[in-house]
Amino acid sequence: MERAGLARIDQDDDRCYNLCWKGMYIDAEWDPSVQHGNDRLFWCHKTMTPLGPDSRLVDDYECNETRSCYKAL
Repeated sequence: MERAGLARIDQDDDRCYNLCWKGMYIDAEWDPSVQHGNDRLFWCHKTMTPLGPDSRLVDDYECNETRSCYKAL
């Protein structure tokens, strides 16, 4: 399973271009000896909030091609 805090948006073609999360700004490899925090904090680059332009929550699952605001990478 992917770890949101260490996921890299440039390596996943299914994500919305505007999906942001804290892990994008941390350049580190996953260390299995460190407990994973599972901080699922996402925001939309267009709105700069946890809601997209369509007023729905954003995350790595919900931001997909079925939404009108979705922009493919």
